[in-house]
Amino acid sequence: MRHDPTSGALVIMLRSLKMHGMAQAVAELTEQGSPAFETAMPILSQLLKAETAEREVR
Repeated sequence: MRHDPTSGALVIMLRSLKMHGMAQAVAELTEQGSPAFETAMPILSQLLKAETAEREVR
């Protein structure tokens, strides 16, 4: 099992947004160590930050 602080932060963000299925998927993809997923993590992080900001505005 790989321990990546970035993926851990993504899982925490997803759970706080009540996106538990996506949090599980991120955890599984991190364990697989897919290079394509690792490349996509910064983009996913930015999208989650935008979603968090959007929800705070509402």
